[in-house]
Amino acid sequence: MLAGTDPPTRDVFPGFSLHDELGLLVKAGLTPLEAIQAATLNAAKCLGLSDSYGTIEKGKVADLVLLAADPLVDIANTKKIAAVVVAGKFLPKAALQEMLEKTEAAVKQK
Repeated sequence: MLAGTDPPTRDVFPGFSLHDELGLLVKAGLTPLEAIQAATLNAAKCLGLSDSYGTIEKGKVADLVLLAADPLVDIANTKKIAAVVVAGKFLPKAALQEMLEKTEAAVKQK
């Protein structure tokens, strides 16, 4: 099973919608771990990219979401983002919030 609800569709916002989907997968009967694997490990395997993505291991791409609470206890904890590491750059919550505010302001200007 795979997760991925980020198509360019009205009222579906990349990233945010995945958190909702993870919750729905758990509500449908998957464990939190299985839901997370649908969005990470299983997706990498499906795309033939499991040598570089899907798990946290030495030598793999280190794009990570660091959470402030355990998503295995409550899948909604995936929304409690403390920081992100992407392309080797550490982005703390304050930087993420600033990026979100700038994006929201730009959308409102259109």
